[in-house]
Amino acid sequence: MVRTRVGYAGGTTKHPTYHALGDHTETIEVDYDPDVISYEQLLRVFWDSHRPTTPAGSRQYMSIIFYHDKEQRRLATASKEFQTAKVKSPIFTEIRPFTRFYRAEDYHQKYRLRSEQGLMREFRSMYPGPQDFVDSLAAARVNGYLDGYGTLEDLLEELPGLGLSPQARERLIAIVKGRKGLIACGS
Repeated sequence: MVRTRVGYAGGTTKHPTYHALGDHTETIEVDYDPDVISYEQLLRVFWDSHRPTTPAGSRQYMSIIFYHDKEQRRLATASKEFQTAKVKSPIFTEIRPFTRFYRAEDYHQKYRLRSEQGLMREFRSMYPGPQDFVDSLAAARVNGYLDGYGTLEDLLEELPGLGLSPQARERLIAIVKGRKGLIACGS
């Protein structure tokens, strides 16, 4: 992943907010390097990260894949067909063309990381502007590890490039070591 942002998409309401979502769905925007991770691998992470057989209680929380071109549409549709055959149950995920993404409010960005005050102090000093923080690869990676994605081995390998102090590194390692059932991304 290069970066992730949370926001709203799929509707017609102009400039939605969390409290005035209109007809949009909460979603995540993923910037990625296809030389590092393929669209198919991202789709596998998507399917493994939620329960597509559970209908959403509202449009706000529906399961949806937005595609940007014919090839992404083809791959998303094929992945949905594969999942349907695999689980032998209806899949409620919709596949729609991407139209526009509205970034969610700053307090929604990197939500898991924001709950770790010691780590957040470091990120605030590295990225004093909210846009720089949200667009930071390091913030995206740390947020993912805190949320249970990635392995301890992956973290130890990329830790020197995240720009964290020795104390923050120790804290992050302790958190990741304490988690069970981490998801190995990109494999």
